[in-house]
Amino acid sequence: MRNILLTMTYDGSKFHGWQIQNNAVSVQEVFQKALFQVLGKPADIKGCSRTDSGVHANMYCVSFHTDHRIPVERIAPAVNNYLPPSIAVLSAKEVPMDFHARYSCKGKEYIYKIWNSEIRNPFLHGYALHYWYQLDLDAMNEAGSHLIGCHDFTSFCTLDNREKGDFHRTIKEFNICRKDEMVVLTVEADGFLYNMVRIIVGTMLYVSKGKIAPGDIPEIIKAENRKKAGPTAPPEGLYLNRVFY
Repeated sequence: MRNILLTMTYDGSKFHGWQIQNNAVSVQEVFQKALFQVLGKPADIKGCSRTDSGVHANMYCVSFHTDHRIPVERIAPAVNNYLPPSIAVLSAKEVPMDFHARYSCKGKEYIYKIWNSEIRNPFLHGYALHYWYQLDLDAMNEAGSHLIGCHDFTSFCTLDNREKGDFHRTIKEFNICRKDEMVVLTVEADGFLYNMVRIIVGTMLYVSKGKIAPGDIPEIIKAENRKKAGPTAPPEGLYLNRVFY
């Protein structure tokens, strides 16, 4: 028996998130079918994270146990042979048997892309938020600096039955930068709550509009009240960018 770690990437625009759904096509469903074609039997796949409908992944990791004797260097091309163009396995390697793609993860980095122009870019539809108002990046970065550190992020979480227990997370990096019309928000943390990054983005857009002052962020965190933060930004600009082990 071997434990295999696969690193993959996918365009989430045509999928209803990573996790298998009863009435919609997910990345996991399509990936499991491709892996079955290679292994000849189902594998218990452990994904590193749940991504929502329309969210993309520049880097996504899965692990699974198998007794199949296929050489590890052949797994990626073999699985890719059965995957659609929107999903690709980048690499495969053997890892210790107790490794788990989710629970062994030490942190993740997300990016959120904003096309900040009066004119939309047709080639970015579904891949970046089109936002035509002027953005105050200085105010947004000042506000984001208050998120760095270990906090209870209840105010930045959509509460449902998937979120229970401790809502503390540690944000290690926050940055917003611009290159021409493209604005990219980067946030790295030891973990994320449901919709946390999208709510952070929505809050930063409110900061740029002047609806929330940068200095209000500490009080929003302390409130532990979702209504105090900004709206939830749309999913299409969000990418799981890096996974750390």
